[in-house]
Amino acid sequence: MSQQGQTFYFIGIGGVGMSALARLCTLQGHRVFGYDRVRSAVTANLEKEGISIRYTEELEDLPKEVHHRQTQIIYTAAVPPTNKQLSYFIAQGYTVKKRALFMAELCAQKTTLAVAGTHGKTTTSAFLTHIFSYTNQSFTSIMGGFFQDHPSNLIRTGEEFMLVEADEYDRSFLHLHPSIGAITSMDSDHLDIYQTPEAFEAAFVSFSSQIQQQLIVAYGLPLEGLTYGVNVAADYRIYNVKLLAEGYEFDLSTPTEVFHQLRLNQLGAHNLSNVLCALAMADQAKLSMQKAVASLPSFPGVHRRMNLFRWNNKCLVDDYAHHPTEIKSVLDTLNAFYPGERKGVIFQPHLFSRTRDFYSGFLEVLAEFDEVVLLDIYPARELPIEGVSSERMLMDLKHECKKWIQKEQIADTIQASRASVFALLGAGDIGEEIQVLKSQIRSNENV
Repeated sequence: MSQQGQTFYFIGIGGVGMSALARLCTLQGHRVFGYDRVRSAVTANLEKEGISIRYTEELEDLPKEVHHRQTQIIYTAAVPPTNKQLSYFIAQGYTVKKRALFMAELCAQKTTLAVAGTHGKTTTSAFLTHIFSYTNQSFTSIMGGFFQDHPSNLIRTGEEFMLVEADEYDRSFLHLHPSIGAITSMDSDHLDIYQTPEAFEAAFVSFSSQIQQQLIVAYGLPLEGLTYGVNVAADYRIYNVKLLAEGYEFDLSTPTEVFHQLRLNQLGAHNLSNVLCALAMADQAKLSMQKAVASLPSFPGVHRRMNLFRWNNKCLVDDYAHHPTEIKSVLDTLNAFYPGERKGVIFQPHLFSRTRDFYSGFLEVLAEFDEVVLLDIYPARELPIEGVSSERMLMDLKHECKKWIQKEQIADTIQASRASVFALLGAGDIGEEIQVLKSQIRSNENV
């Protein structure tokens, strides 16, 4: 890390990973400024913490404090190369780094625990962070999400350990050389970057080779390491699982210890796998497993990860799921906890390229719900792709109860539906609409 008192300018500061790094630089005594194209709850909180943010990329709007060559420019891979500010700083010879490289530099010379995988990174990292906090470790955690009702995804008590997500997008995780690494899954994604499933898997193999002490992998993945899994013969194993009202009871076996009747206060069989991965990483980092398992009942949950709330006698589940496998996990959870209930889904596809690449998978899993509601595709960094749209998905979806709506119609759609359970899914701005819905619920409760 640079000496105290440096100046940093973050392009795309509102991104989840970028915002945490900006906060860390501020805590370390640096001057931090940033740009994002949209205002959000994340940028609002950063501004409350004293970080100055611009919302236009015009060069004349750059803060005067960044106009010196010692300023370090950090940008997210989601920012296009045509961005005026990024182009300017590169042309002027500033030190310009992608977020992934900058984070890797922060992790260098530290005991780093990194979680990789197509699914489960954020929740596993959150479990790991909670365990480290509960057991009073000295650590800095940069999560890809937020604990429920917590405004920051930077959790910091010290610097002995770094806890990070190893993001496969743009091959970002290949900058990392963690002490302990985990791979939760290797289902193909980001084929706009990788082109083929084989190339995607090869990147995970490369990442696994960069782990310095111990690799921990989900049981069944084609990688050599300590394995973890639920109801399988893995090195770390959860078994004797019982459903509770809103969670699970289970037994746990590690290579050296056995624990009985542990409790997890989260829905979703995938969360059993996520918490097991986090416990395995903590064990390999030499934390007390007795204390680690004691932390589970107080886990606060992660924003937009299997969040359950009730509205007008309906059960709503809010989740970030944006890949067919993740949607299937949500559906399996609902079927387990709400058998016999009529289940609907409101899904906002994320990215034109992902919708195209996993088109048949989306149609197959969505068709398993009793009612299907689609929102327009959230484009994020992409331009439209001809022939790829929610309207086309609706036409191709083999289902008798389906519709296509605008975001503003979500509440009315749920109210009019015969479904008693609804999954609200997607990684785009559907989350903002759900927050509006939740605020309306709170307002009604206070009347």
